[in-house]
Parts: sequence; C-alpha cells; structure tokens
Amino acid sequence: MAPNFVFILADDLGYADLGCSGGRTPCSPELDRLATQGLRFTDGYSNSPVCSPTRFALATGRFQYRLRGGNDEPIASRHRGNPVLGLPPEHPTLPSLLRDAGYATALAGKWHLGFLPHFGPLKSGYQEFFGTMSGGIDYFTHKDPAGQHDLWDGEQESHRTGYVTDLISDSAVDFVKRREGRAAPFLLSVHYTAPHWPWETRDDEAEALRIQKRPGATAARGLAHLDGGSVATYLTMIRHMDEGIGRILEALDRTGAADDTLVVFTSDNGGERFSDTWPLVGKKMDLLEGGIRVPYIVRWPARVRAGRTTAQLAITMDWVATFLDAAGVAPHPDYPLDGISLLPVLDDADVRIERELFWRMKFRNQKAMRAGSWKYLSLDGDEFLFDLSQDQRERANHGGREPERLAAMRARYAEWEATMPALPPDAMFFIPYTKADLAQPSS
Repeated sequence: MAPNFVFILADDLGYADLGCSGGRTPCSPELDRLATQGLRFTDGYSNSPVCSPTRFALATGRFQYRLRGGNDEPIASRHRGNPVLGLPPEHPTLPSLLRDAGYATALAGKWHLGFLPHFGPLKSGYQEFFGTMSGGIDYFTHKDPAGQHDLWDGEQESHRTGYVTDLISDSAVDFVKRREGRAAPFLLSVHYTAPHWPWETRDDEAEALRIQKRPGATAARGLAHLDGGSVATYLTMIRHMDEGIGRILEALDRTGAADDTLVVFTSDNGGERFSDTWPLVGKKMDLLEGGIRVPYIVRWPARVRAGRTTAQLAITMDWVATFLDAAGVAPHPDYPLDGISLLPVLDDADVRIERELFWRMKFRNQKAMRAGSWKYLSLDGDEFLFDLSQDQRERANHGGREPERLAAMRARYAEWEATMPALPPDAMFFIPYTKADLAQPSS
C-alpha cells in the first residue's frame, strides 16, 4: 500500500525554538510529542538560508541554482507578473510526479515560487491550493509587502477572513477529512507563514492595522516589522502554528490514516530576530549554522521506530527523493535528483550515508560545504574551517592549523560549483534590517 505524505514547513523557525530541540520556553507541545513518536534529525539543513530558494529545492529535489528563480534571495513581491522568476510549469516536481502516479495533491499555505499568470501551485502538480503566492503576508489584512491582497483559493482570490495561521490549518484539516475512505493516497504540503514577520498573534489585529497605516512604509519593506514584536509574541506565534499541527495530526488519527502517513516537519531556513538558535550562531541570510541548520522531525508509525535521533546529514531536497522512493515512483529521467533518499535512515536510525553538502549565496559572497563533521565557509572573501563535532558555534577557525584540509575542501567546493550554472548577474538579495533600522548597530 502506498503511503500518504504530509510535509509541514515553518517559515524562519530557529534551530532551538522547539522544546524537542532545546527550546528554553514551552511553545511546541504538539511538535514535541511528534518527536517522541518518531525520528528527530540533529543535523538537518535547509537548502538555503532564505525562503524561495529552499522552496525550489523542495519542489524539484534539485539544487535551486539550476533554475533562474532559485538564485534570487528571495523572489520579491515587486516581481509579481515576472515571466522568468518562478518554477517553470514544465519542470517535474514532487507533486506532479506523485499526481501522475495516482496521488491526490494539495498545498495549504505559502507558495513563493513565482506569480500568476506564469507560475503557481496548480501549474506545478498540486490539484488544490489555498494560501499565499508571495514571501509573506500580514496575518490579518492578508496583504503582501507591496500592499497587494495575496490570499488565494486555487487561482482565484480568496476573501476568507481571519488569522492566516489558523486559515492554513483549517484548509489542511479539511483536506485530510475529505480524503477519508478514498483509495488514492495523498500528498499534503502545509507551508505555514509562521513565525515569519510581521510579529502578530491572534490578539494583534490592531497591530496589523497600525502597520498598514504607518507613515513611510515602502513597497519593498511594507511589512518589515522593525518597530514591534517581542520574544513573547514570537513564541505565541509558534504556539498557534503548533496547535494547528496538532489538529492536522488529530485528523489523521480520526480518519484512520495516521499509521500509513509519513509526516515531516522542518523549516525553510534558520531563525530571525527573535529566534533561539543555541548553540548555533548566525541567522536567516547566513551560511553560518544558525542560518541553515533547522529542526527536522519525522513520524511514520508503520515504518519509523519512535523515540530515536540521528546525526545523518540531510537537506531539504532529500525529501523529494525520499517520498518518491517510499511511493515507488521514479524521478523524471531528464531531471536527475540532487537529493538522496533517506529511507534507509528512516528504517534504521543507526545507518549513516556518507555525503557532502554545498551552499552558495550572493549576499556577502558566501560559500559553504559540509563533509562529515567538518565545515568549509567563505564569507566576504575570508575563509574558515570548523570542526562542528567540537565547535558547533563556529568560533575556532582551524584553517591555519590544518591548511591541507582547508585546501582540499576549497578545491572540492570549486569542483561542485563548476557543475552549477553561473550565478545570474541580475540575481537579487534582500536585507531586511540595516544599521539605520536598528537602535544599535549589529555586531
């Protein structure tokens, strides 16, 4: 029997925000319970430290750099209608491959892979869609950073009212309930905008209206919530998302689908201003660990042993290969996957698959590679070599102590980079905060 898949993606969640990954404030009881019921990856990574590039990798199972839109850091709301910046409908995706194999497919939440009329979830394999096309929307007004209404049912604007985290949860729960008794397996992608700014809980509708009306807001930075938010607000936003995830898991139980459903939870990149990334340093936009190492929880009662952890290196694009492997569906022969199937690790948490991971960012000319416990990092032309088994905070640069290892990893990175398309000269990056935005300069 083919399994069902539920892939849950948070937005800008820090590595240690959840209790099960070291969080210091209880805000995630449902996800913590999910971790006890399955397998937690301690060394799971996102394909990028920023939104849409990771989503290209999640959709295709390939390095995002292979597609033009995957090189913008990220695709911005001002690119609405751009015919180039997006996921080409002709490119095979996880939902399109599973759909063609008989799966029902749905996305509830954030797309961020290009705008209509050229791109969209229904053009890339999803049969149902409710959510947002852009990188982020206000939780109450449902407007994107450019001030455009951005909530959709399929390819029609949705005028549902309410807190968008709850609306995404409602849509996901509804889909699970409607699948009860149907023979076809399903793929449900649940891509929350939480806990991405603006920093708004269910009780903060007045703050949403203030943000909308404040003077000096620009199309590029209209939702960048530099004058509000707090750790308490941020943690409450996670709790609202966690409650919704609990409702989705309950729906799986009530419909009898839980045992045969592979559930994955992770984040699109590392944490933001109010996130907890301890013991890691760095945040969103950084190739330091705090920008790319993210929570990973996997539950599949029929196959995955509960209560385990693994240090297996994993990255977002691996889940395409893993889901296809579990479903017995072959990838498209003309679009070979860059990710690997993690199914052997799901079957036995003690299994280790030796591999290398690579990243690049136009922002600050960043390059990174991980092999085993070693990490190579180049930042603004400065090179670093870290032993993450001893120094997860990336404080001790071993480059001078081990010049041969540094040279070998630099050379290996160059070999990998030569297999990727060149970085487009017009690729854009977005810096949400500048020194002028903050009371104190960043260190």
